[in-house]
Amino acid sequence: MIDDTLKIFKELTKKDFRILAGIELGMRDFEWVPVSEIQRFACMSLDKLNYRLEWLRRKKMVIGTLDPYEGYKIYFEAYDALALHTYVARKTFSAIGVEIGVGKESVVMEVLKEPEMAVADPEVFILKLHREGRTSFKQVKRTREHLAGKEHFSWIYAARLAANREFNIMQKLWPDVSIPKPIDQNRHTLVMEVAQGSELFKTKLLDPDWFLDEILRQIKLVYGKGIIHNDLSEYNIFVSEDGIQIIDWPQYVTLAHPHADELLRRDVENVLNHFSKKYKIRRDIDEIIREIKTENSIDLEKLKKEFPDDEVRLNAEMDREIESAVNELEDCGIDFEREN
Repeated sequence: MIDDTLKIFKELTKKDFRILAGIELGMRDFEWVPVSEIQRFACMSLDKLNYRLEWLRRKKMVIGTLDPYEGYKIYFEAYDALALHTYVARKTFSAIGVEIGVGKESVVMEVLKEPEMAVADPEVFILKLHREGRTSFKQVKRTREHLAGKEHFSWIYAARLAANREFNIMQKLWPDVSIPKPIDQNRHTLVMEVAQGSELFKTKLLDPDWFLDEILRQIKLVYGKGIIHNDLSEYNIFVSEDGIQIIDWPQYVTLAHPHADELLRRDVENVLNHFSKKYKIRRDIDEIIREIKTENSIDLEKLKKEFPDDEVRLNAEMDREIESAVNELEDCGIDFEREN
């Protein structure tokens, strides 16, 4: 849990983070990362490495096995710590606030960034930690478009890919579409501005017709960019006096998806059902779908080029991290090529 990570975070040393990062990278090739592989990244003697690994194991940052060889892997607590460490180093934020929500596939926290001037107030952001893969890899793989067709993936890959694609689509949509501003992304997490207002499902609207029109207008804007949210409902729409904001984008699809029409209809239907049940507002879904489509002409071939494969992009990013790790190895006097 994130609370366990926060308790131990300040006790972790630079060497500990190097060990955890080494295991993280090794998990691309090993189910259990051998101690010899971890040592290549740790820049310490075997005795000291074993001591730190045992300490990390007691703190539940790593888990280990002796069969068929001595090896280790990390889980979400250590992965959280690695992401937090990166954000602090980047000065994206400097403090963790309250936990806002916990779901099966994400944890949402409030984070604070200290102002550059002492007279200013801290900036408040949202930290979202993806948890895809925590329960059932097979179930996640079946229900996530961005994992379809992949023969092998781990919970690290599933959670990281979800965060990566959510952040990337938010960058494409903001500020033309009303969503929280994306701030930063690392591993299985992303940082964004706080959504304004309150969730639609728990809010009593004084002018529900206006808000419904505004939600449909935003759906149309998203569609005009070749995108369908694919998980839209009253639970991921925020409403305020200034308008609406849509959150939770990891399941988006493009209009090139073979079931794009069905998914668009489902999103619109979810919204209409909420306003029908709560406010007795009736709208013709077929007419709404026609309006959305007729006002937007999408070049599907151009769209495919604008949205390269998420897996290719993520693998390139992870390769860059390995290159960076190799550079660090050289800094601590280890000949990577010789030991490889």
